[in-house]
Amino acid sequence: MNPYEQKRRWKYLLLAFAVVIACGSLLYTRFLVKGIARAERTRAQVWALSMKQLFQIDDNDSYVYVTSVRDSLSVPAIVVDEKGDFVTAKGLDSTKTWMPQSADNQRPGKKPLKSDTSYFRAQLDYMKSQHEPIRINTFSNQYWLVYYQDSVLLTQLKVFPYIQLSVIAVFLLVAYTAFNTSRKSEQNQVWVGLAKETAHQLGTPISSLMAWIELMKDKFNAEDDPLIAEMENDVKRLEIVADRFSKIGSKPKLELHPVYAVVKDYVDYFKVRVSNKIHFELVGDETFEAGLNIPLFDWVLENLLKNAVNAIDETGNIRVEISAHATKRQVFIDISDTGKGIPRSKFLAVFQPGYTTRKRGWGLGLSLTKRIIENYHNGQIFVKDSEVGKGSTFRIILENQTTYHE
Repeated sequence: MNPYEQKRRWKYLLLAFAVVIACGSLLYTRFLVKGIARAERTRAQVWALSMKQLFQIDDNDSYVYVTSVRDSLSVPAIVVDEKGDFVTAKGLDSTKTWMPQSADNQRPGKKPLKSDTSYFRAQLDYMKSQHEPIRINTFSNQYWLVYYQDSVLLTQLKVFPYIQLSVIAVFLLVAYTAFNTSRKSEQNQVWVGLAKETAHQLGTPISSLMAWIELMKDKFNAEDDPLIAEMENDVKRLEIVADRFSKIGSKPKLELHPVYAVVKDYVDYFKVRVSNKIHFELVGDETFEAGLNIPLFDWVLENLLKNAVNAIDETGNIRVEISAHATKRQVFIDISDTGKGIPRSKFLAVFQPGYTTRKRGWGLGLSLTKRIIENYHNGQIFVKDSEVGKGSTFRIILENQTTYHE
């Protein structure tokens, strides 16, 4: 298993663990809410029974006692008669629902109380949506209906776990982002320092090799020797590689170049260094121009062409086609091979650091390629098409900056 896949599995495991904790918290809160809801239902029933007792009490002392018991229950409630007319209420806004001031005014048979109609109807509809009413038989085969709603405590307890989990999630997200940013910054500083030191160390032997090549030309009179010319090309390539490492950490400068010529120069250099059983083909318009940093863009071509060569077992074809969008100002560079192909499920994964199908691969080539194209050249790169056993096509999109002269 490559490091990227292993890291992704750990992320999924941690996410699953977080989901289990969240679900456990919600289930436990739901258990508490149900318990409090049952207790409030019981209080509402006691309140309804106390209302019923009021019809059977004759002495004033007992009446006051039952009324006190009833009013000690904190559940907001509304009582309506069988016609739906308002009888009494408790626990509501007293400025909008006028309650009687004495116990005697609450005895059965008194006229219904007046109230703020819109407020009363809104509260009654809300209570109806929450719970089934409790029925109280009064007198002369009449009845009242007691509606009640959840207390403020129960309502807050229902909402609290969601608020708590949201706050925790935001805190963890901010903490993870800050930690990840700090860690990446430290890693980048280490890699930048290592890259610059590598470039510095390569400088001396490269200069020495260039001097030795010049001495060989003079001593053996071999200015036109093709082997020495290719050796010189390889040393120049080492200079380019060292230059790449020396510029890591700084913003590369883009210059306008004909895309076809840049691609051709590298393909010509690359194809003589691989098996002659692999055929290279370069086609396309030679006039399209784009802003390029040649050392970095050659790195992109190097990674893509090496991957194409590695995907081909023995013999095969590599085709590079350069074209442009008919209306949008975009240059397309399609690099196709007749290799092993890529499963469609891996089209995005191939650009992740650590992803590789080779035993000795680091899995960094396509990741660097994507970063160079998207971050430094303001372009795009993706797997345009691929079929297992038939080959793959990678597409690079750059901004077309061609200047046309009339």
